[in-house]
Amino acid sequence: MNNENSKLTISRIIQAPRSTVWKAWSEKEHFEKWWIPEPITCKVVKMDMTPGGGFETLMSENGEEFQPHVEGCFLEIVPLERIVFTTVLTEGWKPNDPWLSMTAIITMEDASSGTKYTAEALHKNPEDSNKHLEMGFEEGWGTTIDQLEKLIMKLA
Repeated sequence: MNNENSKLTISRIIQAPRSTVWKAWSEKEHFEKWWIPEPITCKVVKMDMTPGGGFETLMSENGEEFQPHVEGCFLEIVPLERIVFTTVLTEGWKPNDPWLSMTAIITMEDASSGTKYTAEALHKNPEDSNKHLEMGFEEGWGTTIDQLEKLIMKLA
């Protein structure tokens, strides 16, 4: 299996310091405002940013009936630099069988005009990667980065 065929990547320069990008990612009240493309709303159920900690979000198209969105487990946290989580495990390293198996690697690096934000989605095979791409990976994850940047402008 060629791992490059199983990975999707999106990257942007965000006009803010890493500390502000980190704050928007790591604080529940900020995270809920950008994590899912509008007009869908997000509710964070769990966000224990420690290795083995739970990560669970719900989504709602009407603001009332929340449905499962992502459930996973944080694998690695390097403050201000890197967040790794997976959907194939849940809190406490418990195996999970999600609707979309993936591991996400979020990196934040200094850039001349702010922060280089990169999100990688690693899938178990090219078929799952293509499924995620067909579901709108670039548009969806791109929209959330736009929303992240919009929120950051308010936080800065």
